[in-house]
Amino acid sequence: MRRISACSRRTRDIWSKVLPGNLQNCSGKQSYQTQPSLEHLNLVKLQFQKADSDLDYIQYRLEYEIKTNHPDSAGEKNPVTLLKELSAIKSRYQTLQARFKPVAIEQKETKSRICATFNKTMTMIQELQKQTDLELSPLTEEEKTAAEQLKSHISDL
Repeated sequence: MRRISACSRRTRDIWSKVLPGNLQNCSGKQSYQTQPSLEHLNLVKLQFQKADSDLDYIQYRLEYEIKTNHPDSAGEKNPVTLLKELSAIKSRYQTLQARFKPVAIEQKETKSRICATFNKTMTMIQELQKQTDLELSPLTEEEKTAAEQLKSHISDL
């Protein structure tokens, strides 16, 4: 915590020296002119560059401290790198999940419609058999296997 606050003090000191007319005080409050100008755009650009530089420095210090405080894990992957990779993997997973959610919903609806149609067809066949007093020949092994597979898929819904 001390290092970060010291870094913040240093940053404020640097900015107050570089741009004394644009900063009111070192508490972080800034007073800008009412109309944006090229000077303001340059100021914002410099602020982003400074923030980027500060983040690079913090990352460098973290990596350095991890390497010096944990030399036994030198052969292993850097925890900072692992966290970055984990974030990237999580992002890719969320993207894939968002892309395939509609596909899964459509698949479930299609399966439901197929099963409903199949059940209607079976009911109609049974009614026709009763009305005509006809019976179908027994199912072959292949037909029995197909019927069992259909029943198992129907029960999955």
